[in-house]
Amino acid sequence: MTLRFHNSLTRKLESFESIEPDKVRMYTCGPTVYDRAHIGNFRAFLWEDLLRRYLRWKGFEVEQVMNLTDVDDKTIEAARERGVSLDEVTEPVIQMFLDDWTTLGLEEVEYRPRATEHVDGMIRLIESLQEKGLAYEVEGSMYFPIARFPGYGQLVNLAPDTIGNVGRVSGDEEYDKDDPRDFVLWKGSQGEEGPKVAVWESPWGLGRPGWHLECSAMAMQYLGETLDIHTGGVDNLFPHHTNEIAQSEGVTGRPFANFWLHVTHLLVEGRKMSKSLGNCFTVPDILEKGYAASTLRYLLLSGHHRTQLNFTFDGLNAAAKAMQRLYDFRQRLREALALGVETTVDMRAAVEATKSDFEAAMDEDLNVSEALGAVFRLVRDTNQFLDSTVPNAPIGAKDALSFLDDFEDVFGVLSLMDEEISGAGEAGEEVIEWAKNQLVDRERAREKRDFEQADAIRASLEAKGVVVEDLAETTRLRFGSRSVVVPRSRR
Repeated sequence: MTLRFHNSLTRKLESFESIEPDKVRMYTCGPTVYDRAHIGNFRAFLWEDLLRRYLRWKGFEVEQVMNLTDVDDKTIEAARERGVSLDEVTEPVIQMFLDDWTTLGLEEVEYRPRATEHVDGMIRLIESLQEKGLAYEVEGSMYFPIARFPGYGQLVNLAPDTIGNVGRVSGDEEYDKDDPRDFVLWKGSQGEEGPKVAVWESPWGLGRPGWHLECSAMAMQYLGETLDIHTGGVDNLFPHHTNEIAQSEGVTGRPFANFWLHVTHLLVEGRKMSKSLGNCFTVPDILEKGYAASTLRYLLLSGHHRTQLNFTFDGLNAAAKAMQRLYDFRQRLREALALGVETTVDMRAAVEATKSDFEAAMDEDLNVSEALGAVFRLVRDTNQFLDSTVPNAPIGAKDALSFLDDFEDVFGVLSLMDEEISGAGEAGEEVIEWAKNQLVDRERAREKRDFEQADAIRASLEAKGVVVEDLAETTRLRFGSRSVVVPRSRR
């Protein structure tokens, strides 16, 4: 099967071929570490994790770089407002990012460079641009003249004379430029007010690198002059990725990246995320509401990356049920295999058809909706077969389990759920007390005949790996091998 991606550079689906056979060099724009990353950021990071995993499943060795932007206007402003060093702002945020990364089960990338540790390479890149006539100085700041670079704006299909002073480039207004459209490569510190929390020596005086320059320098240092894939959110298309192309190709004269892949924004309850609206959720925010990390991972991966995904709590509840269905299906197959059942030709054919459909969907620009549809058709059909057959009949458990291993290699949700359930098995009193309180809320909802809320609470318990069993007079909570019986209140 042929792997195809929608290339933002050409705006069409293209068959993917790596520069070096069986190896992919990929650069991912990482977070700007002035504040904790939210679930919208992690939608992009999780999709990039899915891309990485699928490329490996297809047989590629993946070499990935994800930078940490630990110096830019936002991090510097935060340091000045708080009267602390840049590191005192960025270090705690980086640790929170890495904690959330681990919580959601993302694979570690090969390189995670920090901008502040690569300033020398950025200065050398500016010097190379200056030698080629693609950088000029104004009072200690260096700028890229976009009019001198043919093809500027190709990524967003804009001619240079139609581009105004918009986007992140608006942070350059306090610096004089020959042309308002030009972007900054090096920000001289002479004219800045307030404490200088981030300055480095350069041939042009004290200053700091421009945001766009950072990614170009680090990408080429670790991966070479031309990348196979460059990824990021759609908000990075212009000006960030557009400017990366200009300064990188301006130095090398070669394509900076053969494939540009972008992830569309996440909505929350149909609205754009905003702190003012109170809907800008972080990973801990979702976990504190009783949802499992595996559920959040599944939901954020469940929509196509080029389509807006609407995050809702109803959707989270549905994701929890889908995860439980997958987990129960795997358990049922394992139990069948333990009984010594063997694979039949018929079941092998069904599993192979599912695997073929799964791969075909993922090969087509990572169409996760179609891929998940194939998985759940197998779940449905196999369960129906199990329900209708006699005990110990051959069901193809080994082949189906093998396919689930393939699915897990790509989506990474079941192993995360395994960890959650294993942790629940060692549940401490704090977890048990939380579960009991959830049961109280569930009983109140049922008394009010608010069965939708009652079901949502049950789903949140199960999403945490807590099994709820309603008995005649009590409810049993099972935390792995441990169980707690809770009497139901009578009013």
